[in-house]
Amino acid sequence: MDREIALALEVLRNGGIILYPTDTVWGIGCDATNAEAVQKIYDLKRSADKKSMLVLCKDANMVVRYVDKAPGIAFEVMEMATKPLTLILPGATGVAENLIPEEGTLGVRVPDHEFCQKLLYKFGKPIVSTSANISGEKTPKKIAEVSKEILEGVDFVVNPRFQGRPTGAPSSIIAFGEDCEIKIIR
Repeated sequence: MDREIALALEVLRNGGIILYPTDTVWGIGCDATNAEAVQKIYDLKRSADKKSMLVLCKDANMVVRYVDKAPGIAFEVMEMATKPLTLILPGATGVAENLIPEEGTLGVRVPDHEFCQKLLYKFGKPIVSTSANISGEKTPKKIAEVSKEILEGVDFVVNPRFQGRPTGAPSSIIAFGEDCEIKIIR
């Protein structure tokens, strides 16, 4: 796994995009602080929907470095989650501007996945995570379902033997406002 992590890190650090397994589905990712890399993903997916891309963070400590207005309750909910959960948090900061929607929020998730955790630990920054499909097309649950266009459009494909046991379903999504408003999205 260390060699695969090193190869993925090299691509991320050089502004490239990767196809990688998560605890939910296969995702397309890049350095969340690199606007050019983020744009490559929008181009590949044929989308500019800033609400469709979230970032993976290693832990709550990483999350608080990239959102500065998140209410404490959001972190309590994150700690109690028993299945993959994306939090939409206010006060996005430190990530690429083209990743932040008008309302200034950032979708964040801490994956329960060995490969992702090791990659995030070594990279030290959030990694974009968006489904490995062209916008509007079906989300692939396995790498065998990923289109040729996506496979050829990324700079590196992580070996499928590191996929672990993904849920095959997107994460739940809960949005939090600065004043502790909570909205269940999915």
